[in-house]
Amino acid sequence: MDFEFTEDEIRFRDAVSEFCKKYIEPIWVEVDEKNVIPYELIKRMADQGLLCIPISEEYGGMGGTYLMTTIAVEEIAYHDPAVAIAVYALLNNGWPLALELYGTEEAKSEILPKVAAGEAFFGIASTEPHGGSDVAGIKTFAEKKGDVWIFNGEKAFISGVRESVELPWGGGWFLVAKTGSREWGHKNITAFALLAKKDGKRKEGFKETIYEEIGRGGLSTGGFILENYELEDKYRIGDVGKGFYHVMEGFNLARILVAAACIGATKWALDQAVEWLKNRRLFGRKVSSFQGIYFKFAELYADWEAARWFVYRAAWLADKIYLEKDPKYNIKDLNVPVALAKMRAPETAANVFEEVMKWFGAYAYTKECNVYRGWLGTFSYVIGAEGAQNIMRIIIARDIMGKEALKE
Repeated sequence: MDFEFTEDEIRFRDAVSEFCKKYIEPIWVEVDEKNVIPYELIKRMADQGLLCIPISEEYGGMGGTYLMTTIAVEEIAYHDPAVAIAVYALLNNGWPLALELYGTEEAKSEILPKVAAGEAFFGIASTEPHGGSDVAGIKTFAEKKGDVWIFNGEKAFISGVRESVELPWGGGWFLVAKTGSREWGHKNITAFALLAKKDGKRKEGFKETIYEEIGRGGLSTGGFILENYELEDKYRIGDVGKGFYHVMEGFNLARILVAAACIGATKWALDQAVEWLKNRRLFGRKVSSFQGIYFKFAELYADWEAARWFVYRAAWLADKIYLEKDPKYNIKDLNVPVALAKMRAPETAANVFEEVMKWFGAYAYTKECNVYRGWLGTFSYVIGAEGAQNIMRIIIARDIMGKEALKE
């Protein structure tokens, strides 16, 4: 196996790094403190080609690889360890790709160029008030009347709610709803490209709420209620009743980038720790000279390296499946590699940030020390954003041991 980036990938990484140093690093604390990503930055990211990287050029994308997308998200998170800007980027790369894979030509041609240009947001809306991991148990219902679907229901803990109504064109989500039957199960779920706003006009029947979160402040999180909300059939994604399968594919793609954001932020924390430990002195010695410190640092660095390997292995495999269409692989082959990355990267981030804060001591408990911002941001993915951690363990065990092994 070749563990080196190609020359093109190295040049791309360096270009993203330079962009981040110039436009993200100077303002990431302000973004986290003020709870908003400036639209000017979103436009700059779009102009730099950091949104819709894996989307075909015909839809306004960069036509890049998923490995490049992963590189970009890791770099952005390193320069914004609170990860809000990185999460904005990952959502507007992963879920647009899911739309390109299964959306109608009309929907793709309308939405994707606007997302690539930074004029629209496109994320995921599956979580509901009663829970997020039980996708088969969603209650939002869509009924078809003629060529229009009528939606009623509620979504909760959805990223990009404010952005979807405030960006110039608008935006929305890869949304799943029950169709045909309200019963629990995955065979009666259909996916849609649901828009809160399009062409600068809000859609009727959409009412949003914005939550006040403890971290990852630059990107909004909220919920919305759909009351007789109407959506044309051209915004349906894939076949009726196949939404569960399509959203699971989308989650696999998005989770790679979530893990990339976590390892990018973690590397920042490790670098902060190195500088602190080498320059801080206690009892007449550098803190880095204490065995209890550098042994722990070595272990955490090893955890980071392992998590990073999981992430890039999954990104490499995604390219084999979706870009190269290598017949040796199929979409189910992504399940375990992605679950490994999503399981390890956030937990490693949380462990590293917690230990680094201990090393910083009382200073870490002040707002002047920004390490806590990275801990809060990455911890959102330990809590369960883009899939609960124990769901990742279920996926790994199920696919390795077989479904029957998990039954009583």
